[in-house]
Order: sequence, then C-alpha cells, then structure tokens
Amino acid sequence: MTGGSEVVEATLSCAKCSKPAHLQCPKCVELKLPREGAAFCTQDCFKASWSSHKSVHLKAKLSSLATETPSEQNAASPSDGWLYCLRKGQARTPKIPHFDWTGMLRPYPISRKRVVPAHIDQPDWANDGIPKIEPNSDLQHVVEIKTPELIERMREACRIGREVLDAAARIIKPGVTTDEIDAVVHEATVAAGGYPSPLNYHFFPKSCCTSVNEVICHGIPDARKLEDGDIINVDVTVYYKGVHGDLNETFFVGNVDEASQRLVQCTYECLEKAIAIVKPGVRFREIGEVINRHATMSGLSVVKSYCGHGIGELFHCAPNIPHYSRNKAVGVMKAGQTFTIEPMINAGVWRDRMWPDGWTAVTADGKRSAQFEHTLLVTETGVEVLTARLPTSPKVFPWLSS
Repeated sequence: MTGGSEVVEATLSCAKCSKPAHLQCPKCVELKLPREGAAFCTQDCFKASWSSHKSVHLKAKLSSLATETPSEQNAASPSDGWLYCLRKGQARTPKIPHFDWTGMLRPYPISRKRVVPAHIDQPDWANDGIPKIEPNSDLQHVVEIKTPELIERMREACRIGREVLDAAARIIKPGVTTDEIDAVVHEATVAAGGYPSPLNYHFFPKSCCTSVNEVICHGIPDARKLEDGDIINVDVTVYYKGVHGDLNETFFVGNVDEASQRLVQCTYECLEKAIAIVKPGVRFREIGEVINRHATMSGLSVVKSYCGHGIGELFHCAPNIPHYSRNKAVGVMKAGQTFTIEPMINAGVWRDRMWPDGWTAVTADGKRSAQFEHTLLVTETGVEVLTARLPTSPKVFPWLSS
C-alpha cells in the first residue's frame, strides 16, 4: 500500500481485523469506490488482504464497462485497455510478444472490440467468434449459381462495401492510426445498416484488415500511426441483407518511393488483367496464369498461401481462386457465380510468415507487399465487377488519372 492517506474517519473498521481504520486503499480512491471495505488500520493488514481485496478493483472496472454507451466503448484512449493481440484474437498481453521480425514493422496495442447495435442483422459468429453454417455447407465443395434475387442483394452489399472503403481512403495520411481507420470502417458500415464481416470472425478482433508495408494480409488495426512513405492495404467486407461484399485496395501514405509505386501499380494491373478474362467457360486455374505472368515480368512474386474465394450468403466458400501459375483449381466459370480475385504481390520472395497474433501474415524477407480485390459476378457475356469504383470514389491512384 503506497501513498495511503489518513483521511478515513475512525468510525470505519479495518477490512481485515475490524479495528478502527485510518488508511484507505489508493486504488479504491482512484476508482471512487465506497470507503467501507476499503479501509485498513495498518500497512500489514492491507498487505495481508491484498490477494482478495484486489478483486474489488476488477469487478468495478467490469461494471463500468457494462454501463458505457457504444460510443463511449468505441472511444480510443491509449491508457485504457490497449493491449497486444495473441492467439488469433482470443488473448491479450501488455507486453510486445517476442518474435524474429522479418521487417521494420512491429505490432502495437489494439483497442477494445467495437460494438454493433442490436438492430443490425449479424452473422452467426458475431457473438462467440465461431462460424456455424459456413464450415459444413455443401457450398464448400459446389460452386453456387446465384438466383437473381440473391444477386441483387449482393449488389447492395458490395455497393455499401465500396462506399465504406472509399470513406477509409479519404482519411489515410501520415499521423493517422490504423485503429482510426478501423473506426471509420466500423461506423460507416453500421450507419449503412450493415455488419463488418471480419469482426469476431474466428475471433478476428477488428472490423477491417489494415496491412502496412511488409504485411501481406490480415493486419490488425492498432495504435501505430501511419508514416510518410508507407503503403497500406485496407480490406473491407460488409454483411448486409444476409450476404457479403468483399473488396480491398492498397493506398500510398504521403510520398512513397518509386519501387513501392511500381509494386502497387503492378498489383492493380494484375487484378485488372485477371478480371478481363472472366466469362463463362474459362477455367478458374487460368486466373493464376494471367496474374503470375504479369507479376514475374515486373520482377515481382505472387503469394501462394492465400487465395480468392466464393462469396455470397457465406463469407468464404467454393471456388478457391489461386493467383499463381500451375495451380490445381478445379472447375470452369458459369453465369451466376460470384467470387473474389485478390492477388497479393511481393517485392521479394513469395513466402510468408505469421506474427504471434495468429492473423498478421508478413513477407518472409521483410520486403513490401501489395494487394487489390474485387467481388465479381460471372454474367452470360462476361463479368460484372460488383465492387467497382464509383464516380465519387477518391482519386488516389495516379495511373487512373493519366
């Protein structure tokens, strides 16, 4: 007991021995707890009671969290509950984990889970982090042909996803934290009546993925401030009217070096070239051939550990869409199918490593990685990009304005 002050009336009894008490636990004073039960006659009595008494402080903190409004819970306060993420989001620690980091980037503490209002339709993992329908669905093996009604719902979800990503893009600049980007994504999604699909999906702790520099994918928004010269991918998925819309883009932060600019532009071009071949009758494996050819011609490599996927009422389902050459993807495209193409292109080797948080995949050599993604619909004559850029989308890519 340090810094105790003799401010407690003698009429109070010691919580340990019931003798008249003149000292009070300083933590109880800080938390504004009742003086009864927090008074002690001597330092010895306080020390003897500490193992049981400290539980009062934890109960008080949990009680205050339960009575806060969603906006209060979402407020970022670096001194209030910011911890490092472990075990795929199921654990936290106050100390940075030990790891053989491959590049200059390090994890920062993350804020508490953001709240989704009860009136928002939520996927089955929202409460406990465990998808129930998705893993056992027949659509993990059969590529669904969507009905016109389901396609229309997907257009709505993808349109919202595009508007949410655009909102995030508008705030990206040096000094902004990735947690602040996550807050924008979360609030914009909820304001549109949607649920941010990544939130609590297999315990992922945030509403979007923010992958900076050498992070390939699944970066967790945290307290790190973006720096001039960074590149950052923001990956957004919106759950709306029972379906998901998924997209991502890689953005420049301030003044970016020429090599990074070429990496990002080449990755964008890889996606565009892949989309250009989508139509009925094309084999899914051809997508990887097109992407790999363009990336390797630029001296870049294609990540093999992560792929595109089917999407609709399920977040992830058949088909798998590998982005590398000589892949073994099965099947051909048919009108009514929806899936994502999302190439991850590295400046160095294609191999990746996983951070201790269990989510953040980084390049094995610490060099930079970029990614772009769209949700696509195969039509009778070709393809519809459901997450296409809008006339109102921010003009952030120089090659689109030239």
